[in-house]
Amino acid sequence: MTQSNICIRLDENLKKQFDYLCNEFGLTMTTAINMFVKAVVRENRIPFEISANIPNSVTRKAIEDIENGISYSVPYKSGKDVTRAILEGDNED
Repeated sequence: MTQSNICIRLDENLKKQFDYLCNEFGLTMTTAINMFVKAVVRENRIPFEISANIPNSVTRKAIEDIENGISYSVPYKSGKDVTRAILEGDNED
């Protein structure tokens, strides 16, 4: 199989940390990057979650409450009731 080179830029400190960890795993950086590329191609996706939407503490608490069956929502009878509550600031607190 013909080999090809790629050139990437990394922060020097990040490169040192990556190299150290690769050595701890018994790998070279090249082997680790090849493993990553093969996983991407095999799975047809990035093999880990990438997210820029990190919820703040209030949102995390709301998600946790919902997952635990706790709801603070107000039941409305119609879309007009929802709109009225939003416009009037009526949140029944």
